[in-house]
Amino acid sequence: MQRASRLKRELHLLMTEPPPGITCWQNESRIDLLQAQILGSANTPYERGVFDLEVVVPERYPFEPPKIRFLTPIYHPNIDSAGRICLDVLRLPPKGAWRPSLNIATLLTSIQLLMNEPNPDDPLMADISSEYKYDKQAFLRNARQWTEKYATQTTMVLETPDDVNHQSETNPSKLSDVSQKRKGSSAGGSSKKVCSDT
Repeated sequence: MQRASRLKRELHLLMTEPPPGITCWQNESRIDLLQAQILGSANTPYERGVFDLEVVVPERYPFEPPKIRFLTPIYHPNIDSAGRICLDVLRLPPKGAWRPSLNIATLLTSIQLLMNEPNPDDPLMADISSEYKYDKQAFLRNARQWTEKYATQTTMVLETPDDVNHQSETNPSKLSDVSQKRKGSSAGGSSKKVCSDT
């Protein structure tokens, strides 16, 4: 009951006074499933990108944080190929910084800030983190390419579920490119690192 009333208030606030560059709305049939979009900020490699996110609100919300993941592929050291995000406010203490006083708008704003300022010292993607630290121009180029390929607004507006299915049949490389790049090209092993608990 507390979750429903709180979500109703939060969604009303998100509709009437959304944070800049962020939209969020409820799934038609499920109160616990929200959709969100974050616009890539100017002067970042994500500029002009529209990134879709899924927000799953647990039964114990606000005492447990929502589970948020990117649906749009993004080239970022703190976001993995499944869209999971390494951000302390998305985890419970003692390992995380979630508090019941936080809300969904605050979380989405924190994710937007993380997009603008990656934290390469606490990565989910070690190869991308290393690139960000030691070859920033390559990181910026790759992130821009991914934004153009997966998050451009014209692509998102024109695609319908049938189009996506058709594209994956006729051009499976678009979807496999994401997993191939995320797996990394190093022969020395996996490029993933579990988000540290510090």
